[in-house]
Amino acid sequence: MASRKLICLLDPKQWTLPDSLIQAGWRPCYLDSLDQARALINPQKPCVGIVLFDERWVNGLNQALEVLLQESAGCIEWVGLVNGERGQNDPACRLIARYCCDYHTLPVEPLRLAASLGHVDGMARLRRRSFLEEEVSPTEGTIVGESAAMRNVYRQIRKVALTDATVLLEGESGTGKELVAQAIHRGSLRSEGPFIAVNCGAIPINLIQSELFGHERGSFTGAHSRHKGHIETASGGTIFLDEIGDLHLEVQVNLLRFLQEKVITRVGGVKQIPVDVRVIAATNKNLIEEVQAERFREDLYYRLCILNLKLPPLRERREDIELLAHYYFRKYRSMATSKVQGFTPKAMKQMLAYDWPGNIRELKNRVQRALVMCEQRTLGPRDLNLEMHVGSQEVATLADARAETDLRVLLAALNSNGNNIMKTAKALGISRVTLYRMLDKYNVSVRPDSAQK
Repeated sequence: MASRKLICLLDPKQWTLPDSLIQAGWRPCYLDSLDQARALINPQKPCVGIVLFDERWVNGLNQALEVLLQESAGCIEWVGLVNGERGQNDPACRLIARYCCDYHTLPVEPLRLAASLGHVDGMARLRRRSFLEEEVSPTEGTIVGESAAMRNVYRQIRKVALTDATVLLEGESGTGKELVAQAIHRGSLRSEGPFIAVNCGAIPINLIQSELFGHERGSFTGAHSRHKGHIETASGGTIFLDEIGDLHLEVQVNLLRFLQEKVITRVGGVKQIPVDVRVIAATNKNLIEEVQAERFREDLYYRLCILNLKLPPLRERREDIELLAHYYFRKYRSMATSKVQGFTPKAMKQMLAYDWPGNIRELKNRVQRALVMCEQRTLGPRDLNLEMHVGSQEVATLADARAETDLRVLLAALNSNGNNIMKTAKALGISRVTLYRMLDKYNVSVRPDSAQK
């Protein structure tokens, strides 16, 4: 079992990690000072930490502790421990609300803490992913994935970025080809130059020549001034030609000439203009088949395919689905009309079983739609519109039906009792311990400032 480091900012005489969590692979590192914790802050290796908000931190070193929590944001995902007697106005509550992913009252339930640490560790791994490959850190988009297939893609990106050769990206629609092109550009010597993306399939045939190569004034009706094309505009940088397989044969001839001679001629012009630009092309078609069908020039194919990267579809990297789902949930959470907390276990199960023909783009769109349409506190299969796709062939068991009913009743009770744990447990006729177990089971979190113990 893989060992996972757990920073424990507390005195082990006050509290120690339960044996069951140590057996589960957690390796506690007990620290007795803020300086010791600060020395472990490493943005390239985000990890999980536990901090005990006792009298020393809260009353004695409150400001110093907050500075540490601020400095470690994004590097250490904190879980707080507090005495159950503290009130809502206690300084510990403010620090927990601002800097902790979760919190527990003493004495801690090992099962609930194990679930909490597992969730927080997932967030730390997500942050760690962005540092797996230093060259791959898009600014306007993020390549998310830790699967073996994606690690191979990262290695290829790093190698390809160091050269200036033409690259052909192949993959189904929605697999993130433009993000990969951006990553290659940023890791190259041309990173300070422009990155121009062109969708070859979206430009009308009567305009594609002008859009790519530019035109001179008066070259056709409406050409009132000289116009630089996308290739010339990208000089010194990278041009990304998406859906290259949709390019008309007549334009393929001019593109081939440009790739061979590194010069262009504007529409209506005679002057040859040298252009220094790297070309990255992408397609969701099988260009070999297109060549055989005489819809794509063979000589152009080999000019484009000097370096070739194949991007895996989402169904071939299923271990990344949960990571992607949580990433887009956090990214678009502000779109939710209610305080949505996460996904139900059944929703995650169906996401993992679904084949995602639209790949990452489809997953992102489904999560966005679910956040807008959801009327509960967790996203279910119906919110993601997956019931018809996955559940139509499954017969719900009694356990599934009972779980769905339990979750609806739990959320309704929390809502009607203002998230007050004690009142909710009483209304449901269960103990607080049982209520906490239900919260863990259904991945429902209660905000610290609203949970009155």
